Amino acid sequence: MPGRRRRHRPLRLALALTASLAVLVAAGAGWLYLHLSGSIHTFSADGISGDRPAAGSSGGQNVLVIGSDARTGGNSSLGGGNKNDIGRSDTTLLLHIYADQKHAVAVSIPRDSLVTVPPCKLPDGTWTTTRQNTMFNAAYSVGSTAKGNPACTQNTVETLTGLRVDHTVVVDFKGFSSLTDVVGGVRVCLPQDVYEGDLNPHRTTRGKILFKKGEQTVSGERALDYVRIRHGIGDGSDIGRIKRQQAFMASLLKKIREDGLTPTKLLPLADAATKSMTVDPGLGSADKLISFAMSLKGIDLHNLQFVTVPWRYEGARVALVQPDADQLWAALKADRTLDGKDASGGRTSAAASPSPAASSSPSSGSGIAVAVYNGTTTTGLADTAATALKEDGFTVTGTANAASQDRTATVVEYGPGERAQAETVAARFPGAALTSTTTAGIDVVLGTDYAPSAGQGSTASPSPTAPADLAKDARSGAASPCEDLSYGSGA
Repeated sequence: MPGRRRRHRPLRLALALTASLAVLVAAGAGWLYLHLSGSIHTFSADGISGDRPAAGSSGGQNVLVIGSDARTGGNSSLGGGNKNDIGRSDTTLLLHIYADQKHAVAVSIPRDSLVTVPPCKLPDGTWTTTRQNTMFNAAYSVGSTAKGNPACTQNTVETLTGLRVDHTVVVDFKGFSSLTDVVGGVRVCLPQDVYEGDLNPHRTTRGKILFKKGEQTVSGERALDYVRIRHGIGDGSDIGRIKRQQAFMASLLKKIREDGLTPTKLLPLADAATKSMTVDPGLGSADKLISFAMSLKGIDLHNLQFVTVPWRYEGARVALVQPDADQLWAALKADRTLDGKDASGGRTSAAASPSPAASSSPSSGSGIAVAVYNGTTTTGLADTAATALKEDGFTVTGTANAASQDRTATVVEYGPGERAQAETVAARFPGAALTSTTTAGIDVVLGTDYAPSAGQGSTASPSPTAPADLAKDARSGAASPCEDLSYGSGA
């Protein structure tokens, strides 16, 4: 009997050690979640507009990423400036994660773009009025607070694109700098030597050299200097800087993938990220953030692309090129890649099929008035669409030619408070983009993507595509730092 007890003692010891290890692992995981959750900052959802695009049914997601140059929380020591200055957005991109969870595209929106800034909430609880032809980055400064107004930027992006933003993430100077330190630096490429005077054009002297020509690794404040440089490289434009920032983000993601997300790497990376991020309430806990991050693991860097929304100069500002920009948003809504492939993963796309309200009854348009305009050179197209709308119960107030007949993408324009009705109209034109205006009423401006077939009045193409030039100019997440990199606004 004594011998039998001795034979079982190693087993008991192993079980005890295993149980103890399990307790420690569970406690460690709990500590990790508590630690990370305690570092996550969220902005109030009260400022998010109630007049929003409908949530997509395809399973794809849209994530708004804002680079803030707010000087709060120790950022003034990195970015310079007055810590009491108002928060501004330095760079913004909309990341569309396709429903197949294997493709993604990041669309940069130039900060000088002239857009419509919809009503946004002020610190005193009141709301602003709609502002037309306003610089895009002005949205983040609405309210003139030191931390900025990410909800207003989100409202503006939803108004601009007709896409529902599922999550918003703001990263400041400090967070960006910490991330590059944690990964051990990021590979970048310079076409020439860069000096202090290039980072600060107000210097009276050229200053010392900051970066030497060629490929090199940067981290911390040097990485921040690299992505902020505007003057002294290429044409000195913000568009040129956007292209460098896209290359930098691709290189950062590539470094993280190469290192692997092991526990040793994950903890400091997650810690650095959460400490200087501000997110919407939907990502306001460690488990939500980690779950979201893990949902991206199936995206190969070759299938991650970076582009800039179609643009042109308008004086010293940037105007978005239409209908190209609307074509891009429509393609994303339909989960079509830049080269036209279906990335819905076999799920039904919100843009490629009628909504339940639209298909439940032919009279679902009852009570909705709409005017139809032909934006193409095809004679009688507006009358054809009008007939189909009337058959579905809509009231057509008139038909006419649009101001221009070069529209390729169909757009549904709507006034204040008419978003829901406009979506019902848009369901009859698969892939149509939604655009808000300050004028009451709903207008359909037909593009060449509206192609009624024989015997069907309102059959449109179920496969909206992005402008062909975008696929050609897109930057792959797998590209090397010096590959196909432009340092100016030209090709």
